[in-house]
Amino acid sequence: MKNIVVVGGGAGGLEFVTQLAEAVKKNDDVSITLIDKLAAHMWKPLLHEVALGTLNIEQEQTNYFLHAKKHGYCFSQAELISIDRESKTIQIKTQHRTASNEWVSRTEQPAYDVLVLALGAKSNDFGTLGVREHCYFLDDIEQAQKIHQDMMLAYQNSQQLQHEPVVNIAIIGGGATGVEFAAELAQVKHTLFDYGFEKIRPENINIHVIEGGSRVLNALSEQVSERAETVLSQLKVNLLTNHRVKSIEHQKIHFADGTTLHADCIIWAAGVKAPKVLEQLNGFEKDGIHRLKVHATLQTFTDPHIFAFGDCAHCQLDSKENPLGARAQVASQQAEFLVNAVLCHLKGKTIPMFKFNEKGTLVSLSESEAVGQILGNTLVQGPSARIMYRSLYRIHQSKIHGVGKTLLITAKDAFARQVNPRIKFF
Repeated sequence: MKNIVVVGGGAGGLEFVTQLAEAVKKNDDVSITLIDKLAAHMWKPLLHEVALGTLNIEQEQTNYFLHAKKHGYCFSQAELISIDRESKTIQIKTQHRTASNEWVSRTEQPAYDVLVLALGAKSNDFGTLGVREHCYFLDDIEQAQKIHQDMMLAYQNSQQLQHEPVVNIAIIGGGATGVEFAAELAQVKHTLFDYGFEKIRPENINIHVIEGGSRVLNALSEQVSERAETVLSQLKVNLLTNHRVKSIEHQKIHFADGTTLHADCIIWAAGVKAPKVLEQLNGFEKDGIHRLKVHATLQTFTDPHIFAFGDCAHCQLDSKENPLGARAQVASQQAEFLVNAVLCHLKGKTIPMFKFNEKGTLVSLSESEAVGQILGNTLVQGPSARIMYRSLYRIHQSKIHGVGKTLLITAKDAFARQVNPRIKFF
């Protein structure tokens, strides 16, 4: 029996195990185990909607246990601690309930023939003083829920004030996450009055997007940035470009030029790095943000039996080009490639080289507006771009659920939007 162990059930990890399980379903000599510290999967680009309460988590999550049973692989809810390459085992930490109804931690050491790491990435605070203590992050469902709960409490507390409250929300980072969060929030704030928050007027909720560079979405073309900035300005979002954050205090942002900004809520979306467990791994070649260096086969530099892909991998296909970025389409294409690559490795065959097909980037700006570039640098915007953006999620769903179920989910979502409230409370 050959054991394939996959750590990380994000977009790439779940797509990979689903396709791999389908490829080996008639092969009793291959066992697939997915390990993730959470019990359910959520597509990460949707987390800003969870934070703002415009997405129903229960309806959008995919339970790993149920998914594993349906698709023929094993799932273990656990956290990776370390890797022993010599014995080809990993150490994981699991939670168990005792007879006295208490939760206790245990360690286990599952063996692998092939180990695939798809651990994603976490927010990078770049060592900025006060960020970890005073900022919110959008790395996972729990953090997104925390933002939502605290914002709802802040709105409720504002109702008790004698005067008309003014709320300042700062989003640090003008990349896709920061821009999408700001755009969604700018529209949600106009609906608060309808939900009983009579004192919170839209004009009294100030949204600031803070970017150290000269423009938002600076990884994309200037045309895309200009369109995004135009829409954000129309939504009354305050854009603070060329503002480098020096430090964070409680409800106060200090900039490098000596100025400050008061903010009741500070969201940090300024960069990513590999998760802490990879930072602590010894004996692996890594880059400056602790991503594992991999060859074009997606095998790690250190060990050919260990593959890594997606946001946790430093994959540089051409020495003249930058490494592939932390993007959903990179992880998805690598997941599809890895199905054949891992099976070739198990059979002792030569593994092909991964080739990335750039399909473009889209950023959501409202329910009917998006902007981006496809087919090179072709600008797309407006409702058609929004349809393209939404289709990315449906493609992901089809890869983990199949086309038939995805069509049913799409129909269900369309109905739910007509009958459910715009904002979900707690």
